[in-house]
Amino acid sequence: MLASRLMGNPLWAPWRMEYILGPKDRGECIFCGVHDASEDERRSRFVVAVTPCAFVMLNRYPFAAGHLLVVPHVHVAALHELSAPDHDALFRLVRETATRLQRAVRAEGLNIGINLGAVAGAGVAAHLHVHIVPRWSGDTNFMPVLADTRVMPQALEATRDHLLGFFQDLPSDDGGSAAT
Repeated sequence: MLASRLMGNPLWAPWRMEYILGPKDRGECIFCGVHDASEDERRSRFVVAVTPCAFVMLNRYPFAAGHLLVVPHVHVAALHELSAPDHDALFRLVRETATRLQRAVRAEGLNIGINLGAVAGAGVAAHLHVHIVPRWSGDTNFMPVLADTRVMPQALEATRDHLLGFFQDLPSDDGGSAAT
């Protein structure tokens, strides 16, 4: 009965088709070049903050509203490939990002994780990145199970704009703000 009601009243998630049909081997790494990218390029890539060794961006195909990625600038696939300073900087930024995201979206909890390798679920296995997904009581429902759809209450552009204020005081490599 519930399935028949869903079929008669579809919930549209059109951004998923871009991912489903899009090429999976894009040639260039989607994470590389952020450090030297223009402000407009960073905005179009949903970058929230840039520090000397890493950056924060919205996941273009999120599991929940506010799903962030913390990414080192250096192109490596595994934790052991990071230099000690890059490793430390990445996880300091993960800690800062978790604190700021939780405050920004009033998350009741967070999932923080790394998928190392394609078989572990990494969509971009060649460039290490950390997922931070905000969670709330009751935020999972029947939609992913019955309709292979996630309900996002806010567009990525609006989420990025909202988060910028929470990253304004994070220092960047030039002594200014890491928020971009």
